[in-house]
Amino acid sequence: MLKWFSAARKYIPRRIKYVLRKPTPPTTTTPFTGPVVVLGSAPQSHKPIGLDETYRIVSVNASQLALQPWGVDAPDITLMGYNEIEGTNTSAVETRRVLNGKRTGALYVLAWRHGRERLEAGLKAIGYGCDESHIVDRYQRIALLHKVSGRLNLELDAETKCSNGIVAVIFALYNGATAVIISGINPHSAGHVYNGVNLARKHVRMDAETLARLVRLGYPIYTADPHVAAEIGLPLWQGMDPAGSKRG
Repeated sequence: MLKWFSAARKYIPRRIKYVLRKPTPPTTTTPFTGPVVVLGSAPQSHKPIGLDETYRIVSVNASQLALQPWGVDAPDITLMGYNEIEGTNTSAVETRRVLNGKRTGALYVLAWRHGRERLEAGLKAIGYGCDESHIVDRYQRIALLHKVSGRLNLELDAETKCSNGIVAVIFALYNGATAVIISGINPHSAGHVYNGVNLARKHVRMDAETLARLVRLGYPIYTADPHVAAEIGLPLWQGMDPAGSKRG
């Protein structure tokens, strides 16, 4: 009973704020017109078949480290959690270490609440560059999931939130991706490609449920990772044929 009351105390004001604010999901400066690779930080990731300059790459937190063997200097877009900027936990510290001296095209920082000036100071301290930066608040993130999946998730606790990787998938779909190819995103994995700490992953259940829901809704989601295709049933990306249609 106490747990129910605690959840209700969060749900009611958050639902009211969502309705009153009428938030719009975050958008790209230029809509996507082709396939988009969403690169997560799971220890195993694979370069998608056929990857070339017609694809756009969205990285998550410090996952762009995995782009080096692909011959790609920087992602087009990075989605980053607010905690990666100033957090003191192991994952945040490792993220900042890996991103020092790196850059991205457009940076979207999720749930940042300290203003643009402090954000820019944080990025400067990290040594991370970008062509443009955007702050995405909680309600824009909720609106993004709601608009694409039809599910209103008010993010009442860590277990009911989606990971930044799944948010990036939904972001790509909302902004026009003709196909989303995930690499390095596996709800069942542990650890991160940019550190050897083998930290457990949060959001496992919600990530798996959301991916399954998106597939049921008919969204063009694929994986470049054979083991993920086998584990969770996503179709394996086979590239594009010369006419621009998806193979497989």
